[in-house]
Amino acid sequence: MPLVEILPETHKVEIALLYGTNNNFTGKRIYDFAKCYLHTDAEKLLTRAVEIAAELSLKIRIYDAFRPSEAQWVLWKHSPDPDFLADPSIGSPHSRGVAVDVTLLDSNGQKLDMGTGFDEFSELSHHGNPEISKVAKTNRMLLLGIMTAAGWDFFK
Repeated sequence: MPLVEILPETHKVEIALLYGTNNNFTGKRIYDFAKCYLHTDAEKLLTRAVEIAAELSLKIRIYDAFRPSEAQWVLWKHSPDPDFLADPSIGSPHSRGVAVDVTLLDSNGQKLDMGTGFDEFSELSHHGNPEISKVAKTNRMLLLGIMTAAGWDFFK
C-alpha cells in the first residue's frame, strides 16, 4: 500500500491528528505516531480539495487519515457502533489510507461551525440533520461540495 506523508508545508493543510492525543472520544491516545499519511490516490484528491478550498479563502484541517488496523481495533472495542465506525474485521477505509476526516478553517484560521465536534457519535453528526443551525448546515454543504468536487465519496 503506497502511502504519502501529508505535511502542512507541502500540502497547505493544518494537521491535528486527534487520535494521537487524549482529545478524542476514548479519552486515550490511540496511536503514538503524529504523522499524517494517505494512499497516493487519496493524496491526489486531497490536493484537489485543498485547491478548491483555497479558491474560497478556506483551508482544510485534517483530524484523521491513515489509521493502523491496531488503532481501528482499539476504537471498535471502545465503541462497537457500525453507524459511526468501520468494523475492523471487515476493514476500514482509514486503515487503507483512503479516508480522511476534515473540517474547514476560514481565512483567519478559525474553524467553521459544523454543528458538532469531531467524532460526535449521535444523529447530530449526520448530513442533513435538521437540528443543527442554518450556518452549520451551510458549512457542511460547503465542505461536502469541496470534497465531492475533488473526487471524494462520503459516508452518510
